[in-house]
Amino acid sequence: MTRGNQRETDRLKAQKKAAAAKTKPKESASTLAKRKEADAEILRAKQKKKEEEKAASSGGGK
Repeated sequence: MTRGNQRETDRLKAQKKAAAAKTKPKESASTLAKRKEADAEILRAKQKKKEEEKAASSGGGK
């Protein structure tokens, strides 16, 4: 049983995917740490805002 040209097209597709993965620039450790810290700060701000909204809604109902 033959698969026609499917094997060839799959091989080409895999080569393109591998080439794309090689060209991606990798983040340095310092850049990664800065990005993680910025993301954490955004999440802390969201948490604080949500807690304030919850406190305001529960405190205003009395």
